[in-house]
Amino acid sequence: MAPITTAHAYDYPWCVYGGELGPSGECLYRTREQCLASASGRWNTYCDVNRYVLFQQRALQPPPKKAPRH
Repeated sequence: MAPITTAHAYDYPWCVYGGELGPSGECLYRTREQCLASASGRWNTYCDVNRYVLFQQRALQPPPKKAPRH
């Protein structure tokens, strides 16, 4: 069996949080609909954007330009 490498890693954009999943949640969903279906029927869970993916997107954005002072 070949080892899993980071080249095959994928950060799914949707996670189920809450319940007994811990702070990192269960991030296995490509769509919000998939996430909602998985969270349905689970006690005290909800779907939200993967915080890691959101952080990466914000880190890649250039800082806002400041208006020149006169």
